Amino acid sequence: MRVRNLITLAAVLGCWATAFAQAAPPASKNIAERLGYPASARLLMIHADDFGMAHSVNTATIEALENHWITSASILVPCPWFPEVARWAKSHPDADLGIHLALTSEWTTLRWRPVSPQPRSSSLLDSDGYLPLTEDIVARNTRPADVEVETRAQIDKALAAGIHVSHLDTHMGAILGTPEMYRLYLGLGETYHLPGLLERPPYPGIEPTARSMLVDRVLQIQPGVPDDQWLKAYQDMLAPLPPGVYQLTVHLAHDDAEMQGATADHPNWGAHWRQNDFDLVRNPLFQAFLKQQRFILVSWRDLQSALPRP
Repeated sequence: MRVRNLITLAAVLGCWATAFAQAAPPASKNIAERLGYPASARLLMIHADDFGMAHSVNTATIEALENHWITSASILVPCPWFPEVARWAKSHPDADLGIHLALTSEWTTLRWRPVSPQPRSSSLLDSDGYLPLTEDIVARNTRPADVEVETRAQIDKALAAGIHVSHLDTHMGAILGTPEMYRLYLGLGETYHLPGLLERPPYPGIEPTARSMLVDRVLQIQPGVPDDQWLKAYQDMLAPLPPGVYQLTVHLAHDDAEMQGATADHPNWGAHWRQNDFDLVRNPLFQAFLKQQRFILVSWRDLQSALPRP
């Protein structure tokens, strides 16, 4: 009897184990799997910053978006050529456009003011009434309350213009300059239900949100690369990447009189630099390299659909 009872008990336990295994949730999938790709895939966004900064930036960025040389762009809402972006976005509602939250106005001959009606005593204004020149000034002097008013105003202005905003990111990383502003940045993503670009949490102890942890690494070219090595520099950046989700950030414009004047004393990320980036994204050799490396091009809207459902 004891043997028979043990056999019966083993059978019952086996049934329970099978039922538990069937009911247990599967191991969590990575973002690639959630989008229907293999876990080993390398997902790449080719993303243009500074949309709206100048007409030259706009024409290059629009051409790149319409030809699918890039997959997304983010808008500098306070800049003078924002209305041109808004008009184009209305006729291209599927374009993947984010807000490039700006707390700085870094060019010395092309400046912009806050979108919000900041008082003269605002910590976001320099002596001429423009946004500060550098992110260091923002980190030292800016009050979080002023930052919150301004960043909300930038997002609201884009939404009011009919732009289908796909994500948030940061101009010059200025909003990540202090723990208080970093918390504010995370909060904006939750308030507007938008993913935010964040390569890694900058402050230990402040937990990022799921919306802010979609990208494993952000890549961009750095100063010192000769013109004839531009393509190779990008290839060397991208080829060794392991499976994951990446944003390749480029800065597009034409090396014309407008951009030469705007960036005269800033050769890095200036007119010639931006022409090089524009020539890169439209270069058939670069496009062939991406295919040969089996990168899967995605957008912020794709990543947004991979977020866990409430």
